[in-house]
Amino acid sequence: MRVDRRSVLVAGTLLAASARFPAFAAAPAKPLTAAQESRIAALIRAMTLDEKLGQMTQIAGGRQIALNSRLDAAALDRVRAGRVGSFLHVAGAEPLQALQRVAVEESRLGVPLLFAMDVVHGYRTIFPVPLAMAASFDPDVPRQAARVAATEASVSGLHWTFAPMIDIARDARWGRVVEGAGEDPYLGARIAVAQIDGFQTANLAGGDAMLACAKHIGAYGAAAGGRDYDSAELSERTLRETYLAPFHAAADAGVGTMMTAFNDLAGVPTTGNAKLVRGILRQEWGYQGLVVSDWNAILELMAHGAAATPAEAAALALRASVDMDMTSDTYADHLGTAVAADPSLLPLVDEAVGRILAAKARLGLFDDPYRFGDAARESAVLGSANHRAAARRAAERSIVLLRNEGETLPIGRDRKIALIGALADDASSTLGSWRARGQADDSVTLRQALGEVANVEYVPGAAPRSDDQGGITSAVAAASRADVVVVALGEDYDFSGEARSRSDITLPGAQTALIEALRGTGKPIVAVLMNGRPLALEEALTGIPAVVETWFLGNESGHAIADVLLGQVSPAGRLPMGIPRRSGQLPMSYAHAPTGRPANPDLSVDSARYRDVDIGPLFPFGHGLSYSRFAYSSLEVSARDDGKQTRFTVAVNVRNTGSVEADEVVQLYVRVPVAGLARPVKELRGFARISLKPGQSRSVTFTLGSDQFAYWDDGWHVAAGEVECMVGASSDDIRQTAVLTLPRSYAVADGALAGAALATGVTIG
Repeated sequence: MRVDRRSVLVAGTLLAASARFPAFAAAPAKPLTAAQESRIAALIRAMTLDEKLGQMTQIAGGRQIALNSRLDAAALDRVRAGRVGSFLHVAGAEPLQALQRVAVEESRLGVPLLFAMDVVHGYRTIFPVPLAMAASFDPDVPRQAARVAATEASVSGLHWTFAPMIDIARDARWGRVVEGAGEDPYLGARIAVAQIDGFQTANLAGGDAMLACAKHIGAYGAAAGGRDYDSAELSERTLRETYLAPFHAAADAGVGTMMTAFNDLAGVPTTGNAKLVRGILRQEWGYQGLVVSDWNAILELMAHGAAATPAEAAALALRASVDMDMTSDTYADHLGTAVAADPSLLPLVDEAVGRILAAKARLGLFDDPYRFGDAARESAVLGSANHRAAARRAAERSIVLLRNEGETLPIGRDRKIALIGALADDASSTLGSWRARGQADDSVTLRQALGEVANVEYVPGAAPRSDDQGGITSAVAAASRADVVVVALGEDYDFSGEARSRSDITLPGAQTALIEALRGTGKPIVAVLMNGRPLALEEALTGIPAVVETWFLGNESGHAIADVLLGQVSPAGRLPMGIPRRSGQLPMSYAHAPTGRPANPDLSVDSARYRDVDIGPLFPFGHGLSYSRFAYSSLEVSARDDGKQTRFTVAVNVRNTGSVEADEVVQLYVRVPVAGLARPVKELRGFARISLKPGQSRSVTFTLGSDQFAYWDDGWHVAAGEVECMVGASSDDIRQTAVLTLPRSYAVADGALAGAALATGVTIG
């Protein structure tokens, strides 16, 4: 589809384009029937301009803390007039069926509404926050979380979630790192595709499925200084290779919708960025799904300085190919003025409406507008035992053991534990940000779970939001009476999330004073970190023998952490973002480019480092320990050329040399030296989480193609030459190396997946 088409895009043409490109399918989408295509085309012809703009308008039916509270008489009159296409901040089978009935039975054309909500890591049953699930290095964890969330949300009447957030972020000062998969585009792409599959399933019109939304296209995670909503300034190579890779993978996986970002990219606000959305997303990648703005973002094009009037802002977003306006009413109130001044905008209006109606058709809403929402089943499904069990498994698999000197962990059952820290009994923080209909009363805290199975004395000690040190004395006394001290440290849930950027990501409140006092007792200390971002903790964790990163783990947080601390579960999570030593190191990434003067520990040598801090992160990307040990051996590589690509297999043997059954996460990194370009020192290109009994060996075989070594230089290119191949337990713990050879240079086809967007095949033997 070309941006300069002047004829009205009828639904048949639109859907034919959708069939050419896998725009809607985590599995191949079923094509719309001829009847559905005909109905959409007829609706577009029959609609007035106001009704078309209504389809392009999403309004808030409530607030996050008061769903459905704005469904008043005025809102219902807008529905009857056909001037609303979608509601957000609504939920509940009965109220949404009643609202849908107004749209279908009382409006002129009877077009059903789309009901949406931020169902990010659970609806009523709350799973670990997305950053934590990425730490599982197991795509089945976010896939299952999305499946449970979609089941609970769809039975409650919802059609559409604004998830997954797939922004790559390399600056932990940005509060929204909690919603994504961390710093790496390959890991981010795999987690994104898994979530899309869980939300949408193979058939959106089937049971318990809902539209996913990949957000926020436009390098939102690269905001300057980690400040939410701020500008992103980066090269097209970095944009393509790092920040767009998960979005290209999501488009290829068939995500039903995408959302533009708040920020500007190299001076161009992404909600009005025709080169990015209509150019790269639509034309180059062939994506024909629904694109929605973020909250009020179309009107905010004026604040960016990109438009002088609301009508100009509306026209700019439309030309960029943003189909639906979230909450600002700029399309509803001002796009008509822009169309009157420039009739060439009308075909773009029809394109947008066609994509919106196609999304509703794929959900089966034209065939049965009431198929979502079941009040009787709603009460049985929400928070069910099966869903809680899945949440507990996800929480267990998301925990990362960062340090375990002297085998401080696991804690013996006969040992007396001093449990210290307000976060250990903060049920609300277990839910993290974007908690949908989650309830703190449904969550099990660490204090509760550990108290059920161990000899525990609990003392709050200090809280993240207080500088009061009055509780430290009693904490030290409890520690003195105990055999081992477990101290919960970090941030409460409201420190991370949207608009929660922080310049200093060390421990807030009196927690630093607390940990200093506890060190003075001489008792072994286990630091249990609870947070929505990596924190800068080098000083705080000095001398602490055991450190466990638990994030915000959802309803089953306490049980999962207790199981790890007591050895019922051997931890195997890995860091999806490196943990800095100090805030001033940010942004940072393991996948940095080499320099002419690489970092040198010798301060007498001029090199790329800070002089006041050790080189690199405190804990690197991919790091995570176990209660067992693993040996890597027998790395073998082979190649097969099919005339278009070279196909490689990389096989390694992994053996559990310890005495505990445990999981290992095998990670494949590559380095592609390219003449004339500085390529990253390492790039993740595969991973596999495997379970091994003591003494057991298994082979892990990665299968990848030469397109995965491509780099961007005004198009994707593969350069002939050697590729360094590294297999190990983290980005900083490489166990086996080999060299692959790319036999020839070539250009990757326009619009094809390349680099980190492509998945590597994995076989476990």
